[in-house]
Amino acid sequence: MAGKFCVSLTCGKDNTDKATVAFVVANAAVASDKETLVFLSIEAVHLSQQGVADSIHEEGFSPLKDLIENFVKAGGNIYVCSPCFKKRKLDEGKLIAGAAVVGGAKLVEFMSDGCASVSY
Repeated sequence: MAGKFCVSLTCGKDNTDKATVAFVVANAAVASDKETLVFLSIEAVHLSQQGVADSIHEEGFSPLKDLIENFVKAGGNIYVCSPCFKKRKLDEGKLIAGAAVVGGAKLVEFMSDGCASVSY
């Protein structure tokens, strides 16, 4: 792959515009042959749970559930902030495909050798 790309997302149902655009950009990155990671933190960790994205569909965009599924099918990875996940008492048994609950060290490891990134 030609480099790495990270999309950091802090919003979920509290700002569905940002959540949607983040996954649009992530899909563009993975389609451009970038090793692509979406890092979910703060309220975005809720998107790691099965069914949460199902009702999110911003006008002019594909449904968020489809964007997430297509991202993972294309080889993208989703890291979920462990402290944020635990604070919200979410269920690891209900993680969506492609998501892994990780500590900050995994994000640092991914980005440490040079990585373009955007935040939403």
